[in-house]
Amino acid sequence: MTSPIAAETEADLVANAVRELARRTRFPVAFGGLVEEGVVSVTSIVGARTRSLDGLRVRPERGLGGRAMMELRPRMTSDYGSSRQITHDYDVFVLGEGLRTLLALPIVVQGRSRGVLYAGAWDHAQVGGVTTAPAMQVAQSVADELRIRDEVQRRLRAATETPPTVAAPQREELRESFAELRSIAAAVEDVGVRARLAQVERRLLTLAGETVPPTTAPVPVVHLSPRETDVLACAALGATNAEIAAQLGLREGTVKAYLGTAMSKLDASTRHAAVTKARRAGLLP
Repeated sequence: MTSPIAAETEADLVANAVRELARRTRFPVAFGGLVEEGVVSVTSIVGARTRSLDGLRVRPERGLGGRAMMELRPRMTSDYGSSRQITHDYDVFVLGEGLRTLLALPIVVQGRSRGVLYAGAWDHAQVGGVTTAPAMQVAQSVADELRIRDEVQRRLRAATETPPTVAAPQREELRESFAELRSIAAAVEDVGVRARLAQVERRLLTLAGETVPPTTAPVPVVHLSPRETDVLACAALGATNAEIAAQLGLREGTVKAYLGTAMSKLDASTRHAAVTKARRAGLLP
């Protein structure tokens, strides 16, 4: 179940996408929403002259948007009122606003429609690649963000449900999950999502820390920067500098520099020694 905070974040994401859709295309009207209990509830509307689109709820296979969601591809009509390619369940909404040209773009996440964005005009509009390409990019950006949120939720649940005693294979899974989370976090700009990622990372570190054998040797206090931790987490899985650079979107020389500073802080002569000391210090699982 999606938490209220996550749901609010998704609603904001749709609202931003609808505004961006109107800005980047020649369509004066844009609206859209996400699937809730099998139905898309339109939650954001930009540019409408009337309130006819308020309360629009679209079911799969019904109307232009429903068809787009079922076919997992954009659908468009330049004469909505007379189109025979769609059902007209929602004429009271669309024609009530006076829309004639309508473009529907499904938000597809891992092969499943999670919502739909619409762009419309009150008259016949010539629509080509110049218009549809940026519109599809907007829909894809929403899908990418939803995919990240889904992954965060999944890993949060997995971390919460992981038993206190972690066997060796599960330790490796934890380490891989941690490294992947660091990679995802490096590409996320949303402050709220980064905070949720940080919570999951702390859970993974706590769980992995319970499997670290006790030692009588004092562990020095070390503070690694987020980027140093990102790079070291990937190195812990055996990735080369080139592979780390590709995964984190950095230059190979920059990766080498981060590894160097991390090794220096940890007083390690090799990356493998740095990983070992970072794990002992509780900086990596």
